[in-house]
This record gives sequence, structure tokens and C-alpha cells, in this order.
Amino acid sequence: MEITTLASGSDGNAYIVTDGKTRILIDAGIPLREIQRGCNYTVSTLDACLVSHAHKDHCMAVKDLIAKGVDCYASKGTFDALKLSGHRAHVAEKFAYFTVGSFRVMPFDVAHDAPEPLGFVLESTATGEKLLFFVDTGYVRYGFSGVTHLMAECNHDTESIKAAIKRGDLPPEMLPRLMKNHMSLNTLLKFLGANDWSKLRQIYLLHMSDRNSTAERMRAAVKKETGAEVYIC
Repeated sequence: MEITTLASGSDGNAYIVTDGKTRILIDAGIPLREIQRGCNYTVSTLDACLVSHAHKDHCMAVKDLIAKGVDCYASKGTFDALKLSGHRAHVAEKFAYFTVGSFRVMPFDVAHDAPEPLGFVLESTATGEKLLFFVDTGYVRYGFSGVTHLMAECNHDTESIKAAIKRGDLPPEMLPRLMKNHMSLNTLLKFLGANDWSKLRQIYLLHMSDRNSTAERMRAAVKKETGAEVYIC
């Protein structure tokens, strides 16, 4: 499985996942021209786009992708918020599997302040690999097994939060929303400790805060917990 990050963070999120047979874009939170550049100007090679939720940094280009003929999958809440419908707008329901090419996809619910936000599990029938994806969530309530690739939000860590508040970069009144809607390093480590990662090969840490995180601290902690290859997106 090959994973390419086009953008990750509060300014935009977009990731391409392929198993060599099927090519899927997860989130489209950057302008269409940047997605086109990331696809070598062949957006038609995308078999689908999975959209986690309706915040602009994850869905900016969904309308444009649909206009270009790309099938997009999101929750009803997301499509309603974006005022999108039609034969290219496929409603995804939690725990209801659907197939895109060689990928079998299962959406699941996550915790974020958006209408019906989703995470996704993608299983490749071509390679036998299994990807778990979640972003913009305070926690994940479900357990998973057999995952070979993990794309997980790791937005902030305790030491960086304390430093940001001390510097005046993070108003204390913003802390409750941050903790509720975005996954901390500590929460991610607890999640990792509660699941079976015996098949895990690679971890991609997503949506890292510019001011409330320390990339190398996070990478080292996650690698120590799992032993897998860890990449910062």
C-alpha cells in the first residue's frame, strides 16, 4: 500500500491511498488545483474520494471533484452541511461496508463538532493490507485488529500545550474544545495500548498542530509503543 500526503493540518487535509489497483483520495481540504497537481493532473485516475467531515480544511474541493466526475463518499450529515447531492454523492453509513475497486471500506463514527463525522477502515482485496484512518476526533471508541497501516490524528501533547499557554499562544479558554475535538498524544498512546498491532507496519501521524505539538517527541513515543515505522505528515 502506498500513501501520499498532499496536505495535513489546519490549513488543509488530503491524502492519496493506493494498493496498485485502486486509487482513493481521503479528504479534499485543499483547492482542486493542488489535488490535480498531486495527481499529476489526472484527477480522473481517482476511483473515489472519502470525506471525513464537513469542515473546510477537509472538504473544500468536494464539490469540484464531483463536478469532475469523481465519486465522493461521506455521511448524510456531511453532504447536507455541504448542500451536495446527486449520483456522485454517495451516502456512507457507519459500519455499512461498501466497495471501491479493490478496496472494501467500512466507515465508523468519531467524536468531533461536525455533523456525523467519520473515520474509515480500508481493506485491500488485492494485497490483503488493512488501513485504519481517523482525523479530527477527541478519541476512538472502537477496537481494531489486523491493521497493517494506521493514519491517525496526533494533534497536540501536554508539554507543548503548557508551553503554548505560557507563551500566550493558546488562550486557556480554547483548551476544552481542543481536548474534546482533537486527539492528543496521550490519548493516541492509550488507543495504541488497547489494540492488537501485531501486523502493523507503518503509522502516519496526521493533523499535527504547529504550536501545540513537538513532532520528534510524538514520533519517538509512538514508535516506542508500537515498534512500527512512524511518519510525520
